[in-house]
Amino acid sequence: MSITGFTDKDFDSMAVPGLESRMEALIANVRPKLEGIGAEVGPFLSGLCGSEMYPHVAKHARRTVHPPNDTWVAWSSNSRGYKALPHFQVGLFATHLFIVFAVIYESPNKAVFGRYLEQHAEQVKRLVPDCYFWSLDHMTPGGRLNGELSESGLAEMGQRLQKVKKSEILCGLSLPRTAEELKDGNELTNLIEQTFETLLPLYKGSF
Repeated sequence: MSITGFTDKDFDSMAVPGLESRMEALIANVRPKLEGIGAEVGPFLSGLCGSEMYPHVAKHARRTVHPPNDTWVAWSSNSRGYKALPHFQVGLFATHLFIVFAVIYESPNKAVFGRYLEQHAEQVKRLVPDCYFWSLDHMTPGGRLNGELSESGLAEMGQRLQKVKKSEILCGLSLPRTAEELKDGNELTNLIEQTFETLLPLYKGSF
């Protein structure tokens, strides 16, 4: 099985006006590709993590008014869900695709990862490529590049995870919708797997 790359039509789906129309475009164009990525990358990620990693494609079922600005597939070690656990994600906004490790506010592991980040800020700063970004809000695109952050800045993020109830953190790669790697399924698969391999120490530090 091989996955299919993303096109302008896929990214444009995330900007269609209105909840019903956007969901129709998302379901028709984007969701099948996310399901394919989930199935293709899952075995690699399971081997990498040393335990079964189950794919979860966003359904946006609770939305009744506002259309989603992004959509994704997430992998976690629980077959029933991912939000309460550290997880990996591939998803897209209308402007870009992201490949990340995440611990969001529902997860009790955020304090565990917060301590890891605070205590190993120097090591994390070295292992994360400068072009990867850090974000403190999974709802908002963008963030700060690792190359722009100091060790003390990373440590402060770790402290925040331990102290602030609604805190969360994401780290990974963001690629503009025009990036050539997104158009070829094999290149995209390789990029996702390489990114997850780079982010593996963060995942292990969250338990």
